Amino acid sequence: MNGGDEESERDETRTLERAGSTVHYWLAGPADGPLVACTHGASMDHRLFEPQVEPLANAGYRVLTWDVRGHGRSKPIGEPFTVPAVADDLLALLDELDAERTVLLGQSFGGYISQEVTYRHPERVAALGIVGSTDLLDRPPLLEYLALRLSPYLFRVWPDGHLRKLIAERTAHTDPVREYAFDATRQLSKREFLTVWDAVATCHRSDPAYRIERPLLLTHGGHDGTGTIARDAPAWAAREPNCRYEVIPDAGHNANQDNPDYFNRVLLEFLDGISLEA
Repeated sequence: MNGGDEESERDETRTLERAGSTVHYWLAGPADGPLVACTHGASMDHRLFEPQVEPLANAGYRVLTWDVRGHGRSKPIGEPFTVPAVADDLLALLDELDAERTVLLGQSFGGYISQEVTYRHPERVAALGIVGSTDLLDRPPLLEYLALRLSPYLFRVWPDGHLRKLIAERTAHTDPVREYAFDATRQLSKREFLTVWDAVATCHRSDPAYRIERPLLLTHGGHDGTGTIARDAPAWAAREPNCRYEVIPDAGHNANQDNPDYFNRVLLEFLDGISLEA
């Protein structure tokens, strides 16, 4: 899709009141272009997708980025904070924009949000893009699942300053992205971070027969050492009938930031190769 002379929106800040939180969101690209809704990972914010906004907008897409409640400018965190509740926030944003069918692009925790919307409302989704996430409907093996469920208790006693630095180091492969990640995670209080991580640790459930009905772009960084993402991605890709699987070289967990040129080429090729019509 190529951009034309349509009226374009750029970096327009808007807000939506949701369950005790003022959710902030931004729009870019032609107002009549197909919508790509970008949802960031836990402790990040909308800036995670800055490297994608201009290329998508120039290609004719309308781009939605937002701060998940509790993150960035979307304060306070409100209640409840769960994957289904945040998925409802995203659906409310899509309703606000009169978006009947949307391309969902989610990184890490944002991948779980995007999968939740796809699972519950496939009719609202034109395609799904995942960066550095695992299958929401494939519960990990017992010992890994128990470790994940216990992780919030570990983080409660972890020294906060060291935890933020560790997140930044493990999130990114390049120094500028590490600096961004450290800045982003400092926008959450320790209480907010623990609330978010509780949602991460409890979001998986099992539905072995489920398959994603929409075109799926599954990606992760070649250096992504977060959890079991890199290990599990090939098997996930193999069982999805509509999947394109790409490993982003020279990139960590925030692969779309670490190597945006490679990621953007893959993303635009994926979008150009599918039909976004209802």
